[in-house]
Amino acid sequence: MSLTDFALPFLLAAVLLSFERLGYVLIWRQPQSFANWAARLRIADDPLSALERLFYAFKLLQLLVFGSWILAFSDTALPYPKGTTVSQGFAIGLLLVGQVLNLSTFWQLGRVGIFYGVRFGYSIPWCTGFPFSVCSHPQYLGTVMSIWGVFLLFRYPAVDWFLLPAVETVFYFLGAHFEGSDARQSSSVGDDASEVSEVVVESN
Repeated sequence: MSLTDFALPFLLAAVLLSFERLGYVLIWRQPQSFANWAARLRIADDPLSALERLFYAFKLLQLLVFGSWILAFSDTALPYPKGTTVSQGFAIGLLLVGQVLNLSTFWQLGRVGIFYGVRFGYSIPWCTGFPFSVCSHPQYLGTVMSIWGVFLLFRYPAVDWFLLPAVETVFYFLGAHFEGSDARQSSSVGDDASEVSEVVVESN
């Protein structure tokens, strides 16, 4: 198969994967609107819990897209790691480092910090320790590394192995960019506290 054979499924996958990043950017920039929307639909008791539920929905969609792609284009009924020993070792390394960054971010920020608590009226201290000492968006970097690791492990050396990792890299980069205008308020755990105004949920 050539890359042109993947054009239609790639377009569909890219559209589905874009919902997550678009959603987070809109919520980051319009927390009051999201809080009102979540309250009207009774998604959860508060916007933080609503975003947490949305997070799991987005992750399920992401996993379904990745799994469907790998299954649909695998030359065996049950996909298995392919490529060379070097490529498999590199893929496992990407997965391990990526998950370390992800888990350490969750540990540092906690539930409130991870789910945009600073945008919903919580006062969250600034974090400078690991993994924020490595980069400003360790969770995004860890996720992107993990995605590259999965496709390097299960699709390389197929011609399409880099397509979804590449589009996700672009999406996460854009997400970090558009959320970056208020980055000083986006992290937690540290000495300085960021004071933010409270988001008030408007009831109907």
